[in-house]
This record gives sequence, C-alpha cells and structure tokens, in this order.
Amino acid sequence: FHSLPVTDRKSKFVAHLSRVTSVQEVQAVIRELYQDKRIATATHNVVAYRICTAGGDLIEERDDDGEAGAGDKMLYLLHVADVRNVVVVVTRWYGGIHLGPDRFKHFTNIAKGILTDHNLLPTKASGHPTKQKKEKNRHKK
Repeated sequence: FHSLPVTDRKSKFVAHLSRVTSVQEVQAVIRELYQDKRIATATHNVVAYRICTAGGDLIEERDDDGEAGAGDKMLYLLHVADVRNVVVVVTRWYGGIHLGPDRFKHFTNIAKGILTDHNLLPTKASGHPTKQKKEKNRHKK
C-alpha cells in the first residue's frame, strides 16, 4: 500500500505499508520497492517494522537511511500502538530546502496516516501514551 504524497518546501514524503511475518519478508518488500527507480534514487527510505514470530518473540528494527532519528520515531509509533507484523517505509525526496525538525513531524504523521487508513491505528491515536491518559482524565471531570 502507498500513501498520497505530502509536500513541504519542495520535499516530498510518501509512506509504504506491508504486512509481514519475517525479516525475510521485510527484505523482500524493500527489494520490491526499490524496483521503482524513483524510490531507489530517493534521498531517504526510512524503514521501521515489528514482527511477532511463531515462537512469540518480538523483532523490532528500524533503518534511518541517513535521516538520523527518523526511524526511531516511526518505530516508537509502532511500539506505542502495539502494531505487529507490519513494515512501514517512508520515502523522502529532498527538495533543496532544509526542513529542520519539521521533517520528523512529516515522517511520523505520514506513517501514522497510512497505519490509520488500513485500520492498524485508532483514528484519534496521539502516538503518545501520556497524552492519551491526560485526555481520558480530562473527560472524566
């Protein structure tokens, strides 16, 4: 699955999502994505995945692909929402203008969007358990 692109100051972001059950399947998904020359030559292809093995072990991994910290933020989203057996790849084509910390917002939001679109996240997931708890407590008063 692929998201619609998000563009900010000439940088373009697109998320890709696939269900997986092994690291080999993750690698196959990445190889398949790289068959598209536009994706293969993108500035960054940031990957995050969580897999629950048949034995019950949880494998979590991420690859920043040169965008330091972006994979951590995407993996944190998968972890907080307890999303399993999914790989998310966010492709960024750098547009020549530095986005600063806004780039992390785009990586996280586009990943959150594709997960929500495929019913893997609640539609109002904040991605931060503390914020969710505060919102619940606020409604109890």
